[in-house]
Amino acid sequence: MERHLPPLNALRAFEAAARHLSLTRAAEELHVTPAAVSHQVKGLESHLGVKLFRRANRSLLLTDAGQACLPGLHEGFDRLAEAMEAVRARDESGPFTVSVPPSFGAKWLVARLDRFSQKHPGYDVRLDASMRLVDLMREGVDIAVRYGAGQYEGMRVDRLMDEVAIPVCSPRLLEGDKPLRVPEDLCRHTLLHHTASYQDDSYPDWRMWLQAAGVTSCDLNRGPTFTMASMAVQAAIDGQGVALVGRVLVADDLAAGRLVRPFELSFPVHFAYYIVSPLITAERRRVVAFREWLLEEAKVGGTQQPQPGQPS
Repeated sequence: MERHLPPLNALRAFEAAARHLSLTRAAEELHVTPAAVSHQVKGLESHLGVKLFRRANRSLLLTDAGQACLPGLHEGFDRLAEAMEAVRARDESGPFTVSVPPSFGAKWLVARLDRFSQKHPGYDVRLDASMRLVDLMREGVDIAVRYGAGQYEGMRVDRLMDEVAIPVCSPRLLEGDKPLRVPEDLCRHTLLHHTASYQDDSYPDWRMWLQAAGVTSCDLNRGPTFTMASMAVQAAIDGQGVALVGRVLVADDLAAGRLVRPFELSFPVHFAYYIVSPLITAERRRVVAFREWLLEEAKVGGTQQPQPGQPS
């Protein structure tokens, strides 16, 4: 059925003014000026062809026409508010999707996810492991973690953690027939390579790290290459060699003693981890809850790093 309705802003202005019997208080509620409320009411009166208010002794009173339409308007706005709340409640129910880089999800997020579930038992998280710069809204992603330069147009962006590349290995490699004592000792061990620098030119490979350490005699062509950093990390845990990976990815393995840092030389990198969410959904309750939880976990976990600079 076709509806011939006045402008919604005019109806809102009249309903608020009629409820308060005051243009000033209506303006405060609607966050506009009293003159704007008066203009909207006059426009509504012109549209209807009747007077809705009359003044008596500097007081604002409703005319018979105003009194006749106020209850229906009040009920209508209540039903509209209920409908909008139902939409919000529907949107907040069911699982919500978090998109994360595969290695970040496997090595950092999954180990902590149970703490989010305990804090927010009503939210069921669906993890989507992807490095693609997807259209978050079109693909139904509520919030994402991305490793990059932080330039995500049309998004709310929060810096989560900086990154720094470090060498790691199993504790078993520190001793034995070929102990790791000085960087030159790497020449006698398998170097684990990975290609997951995510187009960050500042992310070092073994050639860059060894050059910074003053080592020039190693054969850099030996050792396996992995497409995901998490696979290089697992190979290092298994004692298969020494990996050069991001500290965020191995924070838990270092804390648990599964990995050690044989040398302190590290490379801060230009890219960092960012929390990304569409502006239109960034303030939804569950998105805010997950964002705030991520930031707190990064702070508590001690994985926030210095700004990129020279190798340390």
